[in-house]
Amino acid sequence: MNQLSDRINKVSTSQTLAMAALARELKAQGKDIISLSLGEPDFNTPDFIKEAAKKAIDENYSTYSPVDGYMDLKQAICKKFKRDNDLDYTPANVVVSTGAKQSLYNIAQVMINEGDEVILPAPYWVSYYEIVKMAGGIPVEVPTSVETDFKITPEQLQASITPKTKMIMYSSPCNPSGSVFNREDLTALSKVILAQKQTIYVVSDEIYEHINFSGTFCSIASIPGMFDRTITVNGVAKAFAMTGWRIGYIGAPEFIAKACTKMQGQVTSGANSIAQRATIAAVEADPSVLNDMVAAFKSRRDLVVKLIQDIPGLKLNVPEGAFYVFPDVSSYFGKTLNGTEIKDATDFAMYLLAEANVATVTGEAFGNPNCLRLSYATSEEELTDALTRIKKALA
Repeated sequence: MNQLSDRINKVSTSQTLAMAALARELKAQGKDIISLSLGEPDFNTPDFIKEAAKKAIDENYSTYSPVDGYMDLKQAICKKFKRDNDLDYTPANVVVSTGAKQSLYNIAQVMINEGDEVILPAPYWVSYYEIVKMAGGIPVEVPTSVETDFKITPEQLQASITPKTKMIMYSSPCNPSGSVFNREDLTALSKVILAQKQTIYVVSDEIYEHINFSGTFCSIASIPGMFDRTITVNGVAKAFAMTGWRIGYIGAPEFIAKACTKMQGQVTSGANSIAQRATIAAVEADPSVLNDMVAAFKSRRDLVVKLIQDIPGLKLNVPEGAFYVFPDVSSYFGKTLNGTEIKDATDFAMYLLAEANVATVTGEAFGNPNCLRLSYATSEEELTDALTRIKKALA
């Protein structure tokens, strides 16, 4: 008898992690699998950050840390927000958590009541939907397409707002599409939000901020009128190749920051002490230290776009950030490939795993059943091999 709670029974398993696990399992069986499924930089954490961690160990940072983060880290984050985003947060607005995912979970738990609606421009990061559900909220998916660069329009936003709308949650650069919302885009969306009778909050996930090929970056909190409506989420996992260090943070109105601290105090308490000390070095560093990594990702982006454009039937926008491409594969739906009927993107992803030995993630996981996410956080040789295999499997 299943005696688990209704809550956990309603939660879906992360499909990105599930596909990555399946790829590892097939590799362990001796199959030559190329995995383009996980969103993790294939670079090492920079040495200056590792040195800061070693110093923290030697200085005996081995006791419980403050629930909302060390004060000098929060001060460094405030300086980063000002330097990179023109945002005037104080330490009272900042909460440091065990990864940006915990930051997002905290926000949902302290802001969403049963039945509140949260607008999710689709495609969205896989965990947004489940995080909203776990808080008792109702995810409202707003579909976008490759033709609009996977960006929600002001008209779509207006049409999706109801008296129950509490929040909008999005990422820029976007996981999975790589789309970047510029200042003009965000200004237009902000006008819609500020014109509503009710107060609508925005969760702006900026974890890929520095992996950005557009030349500019805009935080929606910097748009006039939006500072008090926005919870800005960031962290060091992607830009500084620190996924395993598990440090994320928010900048938010003080009452929200206090509530997140209260929530976190009953769940995990303060984030890892050594990782926090290393994060000070990361956020204090000039973003130019990331130039080589960003250039490598841009080169891979260009390679992958060129190779995909050479595969018949795949439609693609040119992503301006993150390290994913999100091609529309719907032209293959209803077809039979090597005896396999392709009904949707999930069938398509499983076909590529079986026939090309390439692991990808179905777009269904991100709220877009016509697409497929491929991560290019791997070498150009492996990317070339993977896309050559895919082209052959679809020939």
